[in-house]
Amino acid sequence: MKPLVVVFCAIATLSCAGPDTSARPEARPAPAMVADSRIDRSAEENTQGGFLKSLRPIFRSPLAGRSSRQQQKALAAGSVCGDPALQGETIGTIDGKIAGCGVDDAVRISSVSGVNLSTKSTMDCDTAKALRSWVDGSAKPALSTKGGGLRELKVAAHYTCRRRNNAKTGKISEHGTGRAIDISGFELADGSEISVLNGWAAANTAKAMQKMHADACGPFGTVLGPRANRFHLDHFHFDTVRYRNGTYCR
Repeated sequence: MKPLVVVFCAIATLSCAGPDTSARPEARPAPAMVADSRIDRSAEENTQGGFLKSLRPIFRSPLAGRSSRQQQKALAAGSVCGDPALQGETIGTIDGKIAGCGVDDAVRISSVSGVNLSTKSTMDCDTAKALRSWVDGSAKPALSTKGGGLRELKVAAHYTCRRRNNAKTGKISEHGTGRAIDISGFELADGSEISVLNGWAAANTAKAMQKMHADACGPFGTVLGPRANRFHLDHFHFDTVRYRNGTYCR
């Protein structure tokens, strides 16, 4: 009997000791809860995807980057006055037919900040930069809610060797020195047009037109419009001449 008792005791000892010494599975942490009591699995999801997920930016199409670089190169190639927003060509020195006319370092502008000029316009860089300042700061914002926004400036006059108001005598016009541009109207993205002549006092455009006129006084030294005189009823005259007492705007 004693041998059997010893065997039974040994078996009992092992069976009793087993659960106390065997490894137990660790309890899983309770999932985090978001404010509306749904389980937040963001931490779990962030661990999925591994290597491929971490490389997602690398797999962007090279066409997007290439297109952007091509656009930048095209803008740089067509820019003048050291400004990609001023698209056109460099002309150089223009000699006038009348004493006092002519332009040093003239450029011919075709578009300003993405807004086309109806006629490629010759001027100096100071005038081109003033035009850009006005387009960006006033013309585009003022017309942003009309017809899809501004698409083109209607140019009435730019460089031409003549006297003021086309008189036979008198001072040379700033148009004759490449420091002036006349704007007669605006073409919108939907193809509609607003002229200075008809839009200046029209109920739906007067505010925008008069704001553009007022805002030009600063970027330009001289600003003339329909209120100035009979010669400017149908256009805005902008030039970059500066006076001792500041700008001249009428």
